[in-house]
Amino acid sequence: MKKLSMEELGRLSVDEFRKAKKIPVILLLDNVRSLHNVGSAFRTADAFACERIFLTGITGAPPHREIHKTALGATESVAWEYVLKPEDVVVKLKSEGYRIVVVEQTNVSEPLHEFKLSAQDKVCVVFGNEINGVSDEVIAVADAAIEIPQAGTKHSLNISVCVGIVCWELFKRFR
Repeated sequence: MKKLSMEELGRLSVDEFRKAKKIPVILLLDNVRSLHNVGSAFRTADAFACERIFLTGITGAPPHREIHKTALGATESVAWEYVLKPEDVVVKLKSEGYRIVVVEQTNVSEPLHEFKLSAQDKVCVVFGNEINGVSDEVIAVADAAIEIPQAGTKHSLNISVCVGIVCWELFKRFR
């Protein structure tokens, strides 16, 4: 066994990535306060070929040193946009046929592994603030709520971990 070099990995260039087929998944960061979590979301969106990221509310936007530290250049490859109100993004994407799925513990949340998708679905996955979660305004108009089952004493995962798990699951299904 040997570690592969960057050349042996055969990764796409930024221009090739921008033109490459994406999975029909948009990430919406709803008032995420940690710039490290924002950078991690970019890196994960790049890894799993998500369509784009919407940054909303107090969520920081590139260029920023702390985002760059964890994104490692993914802010250049992943399409993104800043919009003040997350509910404005949700209304727009619903009109374009996206299912709005909040990652939140609600009275109707489904475990991630039981969440049903069709091959024709387009999904906007909403990740909320580290303390308060997804905003009530977005939950009110969401089509579904999912959660990652957990067996420990804590009631939530860090957003960066959560984004990775959810994107991996969706990537497997759409690929």
